[in-house]
Amino acid sequence: MNRYAKHIKLGATIILALVSLYLVSVIFVSGQILLASAVLAGISIGFFVYLSKVGHTYRYLFPGLAGIAVFIVFPLIYTVWVGFTNYSSLHLLTYERAVDYFLDETYRVSKIEYQFSLHADGNQYRLLLVNEQGQKFVSPPLNLDATVRTKVNMQPLTNESLGKPLSIRDIIQHMDRIKQLQAEFPDGTSARMTGLRNFAPQQQRYRYNPQQKTLEDLKTGDTLTANFNTGYFENSKGGAVSPGFRIFVGTANFMRMITDPGFQGPFIRIFIWTVMFAGLTVLFTLIVGSVLAVLLSWEALKFRGVYRMMLFMPYAVPGFISILVFKGLFNENFGEINIILNSLFGIKPAWFSDPILAKSMLLIVNTWLGYPYIMVLCMGLLKSIPGDLYEASAIAGAGPITNFFKITIPLIIRPLTPLLISSFAFNFNNFVLIALLTNGRPDFLGTKVPAGTTDILVSYTYRIAFEDSGKDFGLAGAIATVIFFMVAILAIVQLHYSNINVEQSR
Repeated sequence: MNRYAKHIKLGATIILALVSLYLVSVIFVSGQILLASAVLAGISIGFFVYLSKVGHTYRYLFPGLAGIAVFIVFPLIYTVWVGFTNYSSLHLLTYERAVDYFLDETYRVSKIEYQFSLHADGNQYRLLLVNEQGQKFVSPPLNLDATVRTKVNMQPLTNESLGKPLSIRDIIQHMDRIKQLQAEFPDGTSARMTGLRNFAPQQQRYRYNPQQKTLEDLKTGDTLTANFNTGYFENSKGGAVSPGFRIFVGTANFMRMITDPGFQGPFIRIFIWTVMFAGLTVLFTLIVGSVLAVLLSWEALKFRGVYRMMLFMPYAVPGFISILVFKGLFNENFGEINIILNSLFGIKPAWFSDPILAKSMLLIVNTWLGYPYIMVLCMGLLKSIPGDLYEASAIAGAGPITNFFKITIPLIIRPLTPLLISSFAFNFNNFVLIALLTNGRPDFLGTKVPAGTTDILVSYTYRIAFEDSGKDFGLAGAIATVIFFMVAILAIVQLHYSNINVEQSR
């Protein structure tokens, strides 16, 4: 039985190795050499851990470490790398792929036009082209399931019958493949698809010179030269020709954050607001949460359990639902909050149009979402305060407010500090609230990149990467890198305070 188990294990290992090598080869052939190398290294380490006696002790740690590498380390490294490039919607391609794009471009060389039809021939198809003089040319049987560009030798049609032509609907289904066909005629001319029913003579527009990194425009006679400072091929007049290609720009994106006036202004204001937003949220949630925790810890309070359940509800309801509810409540025309304010005071605040009111609204909603967390923490910490302190304070004649500021707050603030730092770091990157409630608006005017008065750094980065017409992924990657280091510093501070609390508790 053990012999059969060994054979099965060996067979499964061989199959898994072959599948893994096939996956690596597919990635390599697609042009992703670094990714293929990384995948091959990860697979090799996995086989080493699970098959060798030396690495056998790490078999339980390997899945977790692999997950960290794939979902944390790799995205982090890739984001930092993007921050040092000009990667954007205008520079999506690598240099090699940009050259291939230009070499695929063709232009029409004459006014000759062919009407075409497609005819079934068993499991394959035959292409029929008819010129303006009525001459008919037919192709050999074609396999339209393949996607490789194919040159098709067209021959004059004899008396053979081709059957009924396919409908427009069927042609549309195969249109991507038909576009890859290049019909070659006996006289040496060629034609390609130009419409749903038309073929026309076309010629490759560019010829590439790999030594000089230039493209000769056969249509205009101009020469395009690759400029590795701008990431474009440029014509003889210096004009950029799209598409561009990715290049390494060093610290240009980071310097732009500091030196470019059109970017520097909104960036600094957004950075200040991000710090204020996170800091004020922590402050307000601490005030509301600690006060409610003290009130709910009062043993003489009736129905404490009901109050606790009701006050904990904002934390139990999914955050995005609460945010969308508040978005409706704060609606300037139909929201219940403005209806009440209008009926009582005759005012209808422009919550989404006025920058100060929009920021106030964000703080109100975020305080509502965050105070239950602080409240629960404070209720737990209050249990650790000796009751003798409050009894002695009562004998001395101190009231509840004095007890709160002289006993409660000093005793709970130290163990609460690391958690407050964690809350600050969370709200520093609180993308969901901004995206769902205001989407960063109202916007600044006259900025080079999309920026709003209620944007925080993470939402600002998202808008630069995915909402701007240029989709500047490089700049967004640079900002994301800065955010990462800021949050990393906060994490180090949090760990420092946590270690201090642990040492003091000993």
